[in-house]
Amino acid sequence: MKRLAAYILPVVLLATACAKQPQVSEQTTTDTTTNTATASATPTAYDANLAFGPDKVVELKQPESNKVIIKLMFKNGSMSDPKGKEGLTYTTAQMIAESGTQDMTVSQIKDRIFPWAAGYGANVDKEVTTFTFAVHQDFLNDFYPIVRGLMLTPAFAEEDFKRVKSNQQNFVDEVIRASSDEEYSKKALEDLLFRGTNYQHMVEGKTASVQSITLDDVKNHWRNMFTRNNLMIGIAGNYSADFLNKLKADMAQLSDVKPNIPVAGQPNKPNGVQVEIIQKNNALGSAIFTGTPMPVTRSADEFAALMVANSYLGEHRKSYGKLYDKIRTTRSMNYGDYSYIEWYDNGGSFQLPNPGVPRSSNYFALWIRPVQIAEGLKQQYAELKDINVGHAHFALRLAMREVDNLIQNGMTQQDFELTRKFLRSYIKLYIQTQEKQLGFLMDSRFYGRQNYIEELDKLLANLTVQDVNDAVKKYWQTENMFVTIVTDDSEAEPLKQALLNNTPSPMSYSNLVKEGLPKDVLAEDNEIATYKLNVKDVQIVDSKNTFR
Repeated sequence: MKRLAAYILPVVLLATACAKQPQVSEQTTTDTTTNTATASATPTAYDANLAFGPDKVVELKQPESNKVIIKLMFKNGSMSDPKGKEGLTYTTAQMIAESGTQDMTVSQIKDRIFPWAAGYGANVDKEVTTFTFAVHQDFLNDFYPIVRGLMLTPAFAEEDFKRVKSNQQNFVDEVIRASSDEEYSKKALEDLLFRGTNYQHMVEGKTASVQSITLDDVKNHWRNMFTRNNLMIGIAGNYSADFLNKLKADMAQLSDVKPNIPVAGQPNKPNGVQVEIIQKNNALGSAIFTGTPMPVTRSADEFAALMVANSYLGEHRKSYGKLYDKIRTTRSMNYGDYSYIEWYDNGGSFQLPNPGVPRSSNYFALWIRPVQIAEGLKQQYAELKDINVGHAHFALRLAMREVDNLIQNGMTQQDFELTRKFLRSYIKLYIQTQEKQLGFLMDSRFYGRQNYIEELDKLLANLTVQDVNDAVKKYWQTENMFVTIVTDDSEAEPLKQALLNNTPSPMSYSNLVKEGLPKDVLAEDNEIATYKLNVKDVQIVDSKNTFR
């Protein structure tokens, strides 16, 4: 529900390969330059606000392309929501995308742009909101008045507001709890990790706060927080200088208010391993997400070293990582297990990272996709009829142990070389389309960089295995972590007691599976079953009481 559009961006529009040798530049009113990526001079301290303001333009010139992509990124995300109105930025972005203009209803816009295979949408994250428009260059002049109207004269119609708010209310009340326990555990982790800060709530808001949002709130938020002073314009493809000048002149007509953007909330520091178990009716497994503060982002050169370690441990949706190998491939416990060193947007749907979600507040995380609960195992295998806890305790121990092994022993030279070689190719897949290229360029400016992908390749080329192992020791640990586990009512209390008491958690295999496992796996299982976790606190929360 997070990516919104009056007409979803067509795949054909965004999947075309980019033209050769695009020219990247950043404009001001007095100067246009072509930036050359350099990795050596990148500062670790940066001010994201410097990337936004009047005349901040990122260009990706592609003369051979037949597409034009426009991105309007505002330094205004969910962390700017007023207290008691959490979700207001999201509502406002939806109303811009879903309520048409003063000249055309949203239905009329959909009908108008359909023959052009044009599309647009909005994405709200913690610190930025981005509107993306895409069209074939032959229809750019026809499409642009709609772009202009949506941004400068949105309709904000009452009937559209009721529809938008109803959908948003349904998401925070029902959908997040029912649609995917994996996504639920991820959002619950951020609620725990950032509790008490402006990063805590989902971008969609909370039950009570969404109820309180009015149409006047939306109009005021648009006027005060979506302004020319916190805007970064991005444009890619085959467009003229005259068109860009028109776009800049029109966006200069946005409100001239200087928005009061708050400082990003920092993650809380866990005292030991602190667990929050969310119990719900009829959960089919235990979905686990862990996180601990990590004060480094793409702005720092050290981030490249952590990318290598992260990929080795568990690149998102890749089957070669240590977590995937130990938990899924060897033991068939779930569908996959991964690690993260920054927010991964909509990971349940996307194989590759999305741009448009840059964040200055960061954490290291592990995702253990749902593992079986005791009730399910008992029903399947008579030999497991006496177990009290399913696989969650064992899986958590196994994952933490793998992180500890990497911290203590580091990567070997061979593993480092293989992983680095993979990453240098893999990161180029991030920018297969014009839209992704432009998005990552704009994110680069947020982090104080020029071209993150090019700079990252240079940083990876110069890394050593010692750099990676030193970075892991410096930034990763498992002694103090937050853990959220979404599980069934029947599993919550037994799991709580097992975690608090450090109860041994032998792996529960069926006899048939156990007979076919190598002896070294069973020996490792015995070590994992008693691996001590520094659990200090475990709380059980009823699902209906989350995100209220």
